[in-house]
Amino acid sequence: MRIDIMTLFPESLGDVLSDSILGRAQERGIIRIEAHQIRDYTASKQCQVDDYPYGGGRGAIMQADPLYRCWEAICDQAEGPVHTVYMSPCGRTFKQADAIRLSKMENLVLVCGHYEGIDQRFIDECVDEEISLGDFVLTGGEIAAMAVTDAVCRMVPGVLADPECFEDESHYSGMLEYPQYSRPAVWHGREVPPILLSGDHGKVALWRRKESLKRTKARRPDMYEKLDLSSKQDRKLLAQMEEEENEAANAEKMD
Repeated sequence: MRIDIMTLFPESLGDVLSDSILGRAQERGIIRIEAHQIRDYTASKQCQVDDYPYGGGRGAIMQADPLYRCWEAICDQAEGPVHTVYMSPCGRTFKQADAIRLSKMENLVLVCGHYEGIDQRFIDECVDEEISLGDFVLTGGEIAAMAVTDAVCRMVPGVLADPECFEDESHYSGMLEYPQYSRPAVWHGREVPPILLSGDHGKVALWRRKESLKRTKARRPDMYEKLDLSSKQDRKLLAQMEEEENEAANAEKMD
């Protein structure tokens, strides 16, 4: 898979996307990540890439032509179809399902905006979808592009050692991940749950499932409501959770 990032600040992307897991995956040829300086594609002698917005208003808008020239050069080099994403606060909120979907693309182009945005005509002509990280605004699209790149690349086969590395993580299965513990078994007087030390993998799996359900219900009720909990195992876990909640409520009343 190849990811090309169109940006005014390519140097800001280097270390984040070339170290650790993503760096090793690039060395093995599983993925390729390239940053492109949009200013290199302007026809202006002053390397201008922005101008005042028609209709008035504060700030400046990135011009369509430098963006198009950069995008066109990327498309000319691509082997196979190109899917273009504009990182925009007006876009649809990025989710794990999007990371999985985009990881199946041969060539992904991420466009980083700046100033007050980019010329709508470039979006209309070249962009396949707009994506946002959430209901907030950043000064530029680079942080969002790096986050999307990281999330997408982790889903590319071979980047992580085994599918289990991500299948139990938050959001992949529609739930939040269960609590994790490492050595020592006691730290600052806090003990690792005994069941994790039991060696009984079946009981550990059930405990993790229940803790994921509890965490999702408490922190993300919107996700919890969408879960299919009709299996015999889940009904049993739900009964245990209800019993624990009642015991906690009764203990609180007694205090």
